[in-house]
Amino acid sequence: MKSSLLNTILTSKAGAAALVLRVPVGLILAAHGAQKLFGWFGGNGLAGTAQWLSSMGMEPGYLMAILAGGAEFFGGLAMVLGLLTRPAALAAAFTMLVAIFSVHISNGLFADNGGYEYALTLMVASLALAIQGGGSFSMDKVLSEKLG
Repeated sequence: MKSSLLNTILTSKAGAAALVLRVPVGLILAAHGAQKLFGWFGGNGLAGTAQWLSSMGMEPGYLMAILAGGAEFFGGLAMVLGLLTRPAALAAAFTMLVAIFSVHISNGLFADNGGYEYALTLMVASLALAIQGGGSFSMDKVLSEKLG
């Protein structure tokens, strides 16, 4: 049973197009997660992110910062590698859904006004990867063949 579930998660009939989607989306998510967790790329780091999330009523802020930053950073890296693509993409999509409704929705669609278009784009791309899997050029494919 466990092997069957794992094979379902890893197996993908998607071709090279999954790679084209996975790598940039994963890199973008990982960079945003690195801002939240480590303060890289001009981010606020864990303490600053926790304080910001707490100020919006997302408590406990520290835990929420770890969850959001972790889903973006580690999920993004997993997507780049095509390793457990479906679970990583689902975690990223859920994180973007929370971002849309907790931060961006009141600002309208357009990102230049703080709107949700960017988070929506990342969410939809992540959902596409969750549906189709990592594709031909992924660690998932290598693992599914070894389990085969």
